[in-house]
Amino acid sequence: MTDTDLIDTKEALSAVLDTLEGLPANPPSLYIDLEGVNLGRHGSISIFQLYVLPTSQTYLIDVQTLGFETFTTPGSHGRTLKDILESKTIPKVVFDVRNDSDALFSHFQIRLQGIQDLQLMELARSTVRKPHVKGLSKCIERDLELDDNEVSAWKRIKEKGIRLFAPERGGSFEVFNARPLSDEIRLYCSYDVQFLPRLWAYYDRKLAPGLRDSVESATKDRVALSQATDYNGKGKHMALAPDIWS
Repeated sequence: MTDTDLIDTKEALSAVLDTLEGLPANPPSLYIDLEGVNLGRHGSISIFQLYVLPTSQTYLIDVQTLGFETFTTPGSHGRTLKDILESKTIPKVVFDVRNDSDALFSHFQIRLQGIQDLQLMELARSTVRKPHVKGLSKCIERDLELDDNEVSAWKRIKEKGIRLFAPERGGSFEVFNARPLSDEIRLYCSYDVQFLPRLWAYYDRKLAPGLRDSVESATKDRVALSQATDYNGKGKHMALAPDIWS
């Protein structure tokens, strides 16, 4: 586990933004995920998870507390989190951008750019056409060489979190809005995003050069789809691979 900081004031957020200036673009430095209640246009964003590869630091940015100031607060150089998310030249790595993009666009008018979608990278690197995309948990289990201790810790943390927020397990997504954030949810939020750099490195090594443009194009299509008025981020169709790979 790396260090994790909860960011719930404008001053703390501004300081974080200052640490993001001038970071390397290859490999990408920024890895993001979101948690919330019914994440998407019909729900809300509670926590913005940010992992910074060069510093091995995880930030849990408290959107529930900061609201619009999460994305409009500038660092000392004048750059906001919205500026970073909408920058074409600052790569951001996400696993399945669709519902994250839907939520950011619907609630905060953020048009994501510079996104690298790990779910599509995983799909494209295979020489066998697949009808469905993989979920994050399956990718972590199958594609990362985790030792027994890492697997045990990851599964334990996932299970504790799921019991707290999954309605079918007796939980409620409102735990992401409870303050102070419980230690279990804080750990759950910080854990998966820390695996994303390892997945990116694994898929990037296996991705043929000619497929990178296809992944970039398909990622842009996902972002555009998520901003459409008729977008539906729930249902079996979310597991279908894009036509070019199915």
